[in-house]
Amino acid sequence: MSGNRPIRIVVAKVGLDGHDRGIRVVARALQDAGMEVIYLGLRQTPAMVAEAALQEDADAVGVSILSAAHMTVFPRVLKELAERELEHVLLTGGGIIPAEDLEELGRQGVGKLFVPGAPMEEFVDYIRNEVARRREQRSPAGS
Repeated sequence: MSGNRPIRIVVAKVGLDGHDRGIRVVARALQDAGMEVIYLGLRQTPAMVAEAALQEDADAVGVSILSAAHMTVFPRVLKELAERELEHVLLTGGGIIPAEDLEELGRQGVGKLFVPGAPMEEFVDYIRNEVARRREQRSPAGS
């Protein structure tokens, strides 16, 4: 995997949440920042998201959730990624998530999550830096 290739990120709405305006804005901002964005759309399952990450050779997965199912959805996506040996793929996203749940999800292995009003530049920078860190960890020594 080349460290020079653009970051590939799969973004999706998981579950029955039908509000997609925010994720469309985020997807566009990520594209504008030079990332390859694969937008899966609404009503995805954790398995569908993980399978897309595998098929698309994604560096990251971004999940938007406004339905209060974050404590179920994010751990299930993590599990599905692990079942496909994609532990190196960053799982991030955002939505309406209480601070204590943000902390717990982080302990479970979910990347940084963003709440409404977070600056887009912060989200873009986080993905760039975290993907670069993960690529570095995976690259053979001395290459």
